Amino acid sequence: MNILQRFKISRELARLEKKARETPSPSTYVDMAQVYINLGMVDQTLRVAEEGLALFPSSEELKRVLKFAKKSKLNHRIRELRSRINKQPAPVLYRELASIYMELGDFGSVQGTCEECLRRFPEDDGTWLVLARARLKNFYRDLTAQDGLEAVRCLKKALSLNPASGAALRLLAEVFYRVGAIGQAQEYLEKLRGMFPGEKEVEALWREVSTKTSREDDLDVLFRAVEEKGALAYGPPGSGPKSYTFAPEQALAGIKKSLAQIASVDGVQKAAYIKGSKALVRGEIRDARDPFLRAARVIARSAQRASRRMDIGNFNKGIVEGPFGNFLICCLGDVTASVLVDKGSRVDKVLSLMQDMVASSLYVANSEGGR
Repeated sequence: MNILQRFKISRELARLEKKARETPSPSTYVDMAQVYINLGMVDQTLRVAEEGLALFPSSEELKRVLKFAKKSKLNHRIRELRSRINKQPAPVLYRELASIYMELGDFGSVQGTCEECLRRFPEDDGTWLVLARARLKNFYRDLTAQDGLEAVRCLKKALSLNPASGAALRLLAEVFYRVGAIGQAQEYLEKLRGMFPGEKEVEALWREVSTKTSREDDLDVLFRAVEEKGALAYGPPGSGPKSYTFAPEQALAGIKKSLAQIASVDGVQKAAYIKGSKALVRGEIRDARDPFLRAARVIARSAQRASRRMDIGNFNKGIVEGPFGNFLICCLGDVTASVLVDKGSRVDKVLSLMQDMVASSLYVANSEGGR
């Protein structure tokens, strides 16, 4: 870059900095960040994106810029760590590298890095712990039984190598509690209480777990049930009732009324409001094992996973077209509304009614829960 180019860029940055101070807007911060990106000045890009988001927290463009800047900075650190590992490998370097990949959402690289480390340092409990955290992150996001069971295996391996690992004990106690394995959660909490007497978080979790009863002792059954229902038995510690309890009774009348309104639209064959393992239905639906309800849960869960993995935000609504007609799905929180309509029907009207039903039911439930 010659002197003239440097001068032009400096002048442009000065202009944008002044504009950001006098008349701030998301586009001004994005433009300024782009200049720093072109210059390869990652720290300055981060600063500008963070300042912009402090003023405009809902700006999607600034969020993308911030994510790009963070990724660029982390990629620089990845190259540094790889270089150091090639020269003198050490577990601490592998763990940091795997943790960065986890932050970037690259689970394949997390697993590959941990496996490479364990081939060289098979007794490193910290690497098993990193691998377990990655599996748990996937499990809590996608509710897949395989991820949950593999996380438990990794945590138990970490504990076998280091029985005093408070982190492994805590993570095991919490995941067992979340899936309903109360007896096993209590077992690990007892060990934690002995290691950290009076520790507030441990005692709080102990009190919460003590109010629950075990649903099942077989972990395979419990994790498969979570995947099938699309919901955990209990929410995070301190969150109150389990995540798939229905809205209060007074809210059900409104949901039923909305469902009846949807069912009355010309061309609607079946309609359902689903929350966890329970459902309110209209139309020719035989029982809880009806293929329509199962299809709704599978489609919703698959769409949500795909959206998260592609990093395009949460899945809200969609249409599956086929010889059977149009299968409409609307999701919000842990609630799914599904409707099967004939081809040629007014899907826009039905989707609008579905969104209103789901949103209003959650609003009432949350209002009641906060009293």
